[in-house]
Amino acid sequence: MDKPLLSLIDYCIIIAVLLVTLYFGLRYAKNQRTTADYFSAKGRVPSWAIGMSLLATLISSVTFLGYPSEGFANNWILLVQGLMVPIVLLGTVWFIVPLYRKVIGLSTYEYFEKRFGTFARYYSSLAFVLRQFSGMGTVLYLLAIALSGMTNINTYWIIIVVGALIVAVNLLGGIEAVIWLDVFQGFMLFASGILCLLVVIFAVDGGLPEVWKVASANGRTGFGPFDLDFTRLTFIVMAINGVFYAIQKYGTDQTVIQRYLTAKSDKSAIRASLLGILLTVPVWSLFMFIGTALFVYYTQNSLPADIGPNAVFPYFIMTELPVGVVGFILAAMISAAICSLSADLNSLAAVGIEDYYKKLKPNLTDKKYLFASKWMVAIAGLLSVVIGFIYVNLGSESILGIVFTLYAIFSGGIVGVFLLGIFSSRANAQGVNIAIIVCIVFTAYAFLTSTAIEFGDKSYKLLDFGSFNFTHNKLMLGVYSHLIVIGVGYIASFFFPSPKLDPSLTYRGWRKGRQLEKQLMEDE
Repeated sequence: MDKPLLSLIDYCIIIAVLLVTLYFGLRYAKNQRTTADYFSAKGRVPSWAIGMSLLATLISSVTFLGYPSEGFANNWILLVQGLMVPIVLLGTVWFIVPLYRKVIGLSTYEYFEKRFGTFARYYSSLAFVLRQFSGMGTVLYLLAIALSGMTNINTYWIIIVVGALIVAVNLLGGIEAVIWLDVFQGFMLFASGILCLLVVIFAVDGGLPEVWKVASANGRTGFGPFDLDFTRLTFIVMAINGVFYAIQKYGTDQTVIQRYLTAKSDKSAIRASLLGILLTVPVWSLFMFIGTALFVYYTQNSLPADIGPNAVFPYFIMTELPVGVVGFILAAMISAAICSLSADLNSLAAVGIEDYYKKLKPNLTDKKYLFASKWMVAIAGLLSVVIGFIYVNLGSESILGIVFTLYAIFSGGIVGVFLLGIFSSRANAQGVNIAIIVCIVFTAYAFLTSTAIEFGDKSYKLLDFGSFNFTHNKLMLGVYSHLIVIGVGYIASFFFPSPKLDPSLTYRGWRKGRQLEKQLMEDE
C-alpha cells in the first residue's frame, strides 16, 4: 500500500505540540527544589486539574489505537472492564483516599509494610514495577507502529524521540509539569476523539442509524457472550476482572495514589478521583465506538487487503481527514502517549526512591535523594525505550488483549493483600506471607501450563501437565491470584497470634474515626 505522507502544516502542528510539551517541563522547573515538590507538588494543584491528570494517566496510545482496533474487529466486550470501574470505585473511594493520605508518605507500598511487613511491601512494589514497564513498552510500541505507518519515519527513531521528551519533561518539571501537561492533553483527547467520530459517522451513508444497524447485524455491538464459561473471553470473565482491576488501579497503583497525595485536602483528592473516574469511561467508550463506526464505513467502502485491525484507524486518519486535522489528531495521539508515560516514569522513580534507595542509603540529605530521583527517571526512561524496541521486534496483532493479559499476570494477588489489610483485623503478616508464596506458585503454574511456544511447525506448552494444565482464560489468572491470597491468607493467619494494629490502617478504624469526628462536632 502506498502510504500517504503528512503535509508541512501537519508537521508544524505536531512540532508545536511537542514544543508545548517541553514548555510545561521548563515552566515548572523552578519549583522542583525538594523530593516533596518533585513527587507531590505540595498541594499546589487544584482538584479539577488532578482529575484531568487521572484521566490522562489512564488514557494512552492503548486507548487511542487499541480500542478502535477492537471496536473494528469485535464487539464491545473489552470495554466491560472499564465499565466496572465507576461501579466499584464510587463505593470505595470515600475511604481509600483519606486512608492513604493519612498513613503513607509517598509510596503506596508503605501501607503494605505497615500492615503486613517488609515482604508484602517489596512483593507489591515489584509487581507494580513489572506492570509499569510492560505497559510502557506497549504504549511506545503502538505509537511507533502507528506513526511509522503514517509518516514512513523509522519506528526506532520515533521511540527514541518520544522517550527523550518524556524523560526531559520529568527531569525538569516533576509531577507538577506532568499534571498540567495532562490537563492540556485531556482537552486535546476529547476534541480529537469527538472530531474523528463525527467525521466517520457523517462519512457513512445513512449516518448514525446505519452505523448501528450494520454493526448490530455483524456482531459489532453488545458485550457478549454471556455464558458462564471461564475458558473463553466472556462478559462474566471481563466483569469479574474489571472489579479487581478497579480496586487494583485505584487502591494499589502508585500512579493513581500519587495523585491523591498532590491534592490540598482529603475532599479535594476525593473530588479529583471522582472526576477522573467519571471521565475515563466515556473516553474509552468513545474510542471503542470509533472502531465500530469504522467497521461500517469500510463495509461500504473498500479497504486495502494489507490493512489489519490495528492499522485501520491510522489509515482512515491519513486518507480521509483534511490537512491540518491529520496533524492535530496525530499530535493528540503523541500527547496521550507522552502524558501516560510521563506519569509512569514519575511514579516509578517515586517507588524507586521510597521503597529501595532510601532503604539502601538512609539518612542522606533531601538534595541527594532528589538527585537520585532524577537519575531513576532517566534510567526508567531508557529501559522503557529498550522494551519498546523489543515489542517492535516481536510485533502483535491483538495489543489490547496482551495488555490486559500482562496486567492480570503481574497483578500477583495484590488486591487480595490490600483487601485483607483493609477489611480483616485478624489477618497478619505471617498468614499473608504464606498466601503470597502460594500465589506465586499458582501464577507460575497457570502461566507456564497455558502458554505455548512455536518450534518449527509444532506448538509446545512451556510446561505440560496434560489434563491438569490451566485452561481458563488468562484474564482469570489475575482474579484467581487475588482470591487465593484472600482465602489462604485469612485461614493461615489463624495459626499465628492476632496482630497489634494501628486502627487507621483498616476500614473499621476509618469508620470509627469518622464517627468520633462527627460526635465531637455535635458536642461543640
